[in-house]
Amino acid sequence: MGKSRAAVLLALALLVAGCGGSGVGGGGLVSIYVAAPLCQEAEREVRAARDLEARATCLPPVEKGGKADLAAAGANARRATEDSTSVAYLEAAGPGARFTEPIVDAAGIAWFETSSGSEGVRRVLRAVEVRGSSSPREAVLKEVG
Repeated sequence: MGKSRAAVLLALALLVAGCGGSGVGGGGLVSIYVAAPLCQEAEREVRAARDLEARATCLPPVEKGGKADLAAAGANARRATEDSTSVAYLEAAGPGARFTEPIVDAAGIAWFETSSGSEGVRRVLRAVEVRGSSSPREAVLKEVG
């Protein structure tokens, strides 16, 4: 392994270690990872949420010709797990859904299948707003995961 790659991995490890068990500090930005078919609705809903600093991260499509591209589905799920601000992963029904859930779930991030990006984002943001003393990630996992 090259020195620069080792330095990057060490920096990432320190960043993750400094984020605490939940990965998301209180009061900061929260990210919601969204499957491509749900993205437009999710983005609209995040823009409408003025009380919270939230971001909808739209993921590339994982279907080609009605079949799941497992490499793309896995890459999308890993992307969400590598983001310390990630609190939820909204998945659309389809052949790729069952492959993303175990990856996201293992990272302690709420994963759920929905047919509405708007409703999914509203559920996540409600959980963050009423979290009490929980971290945003833990609150969303408890509420919708």
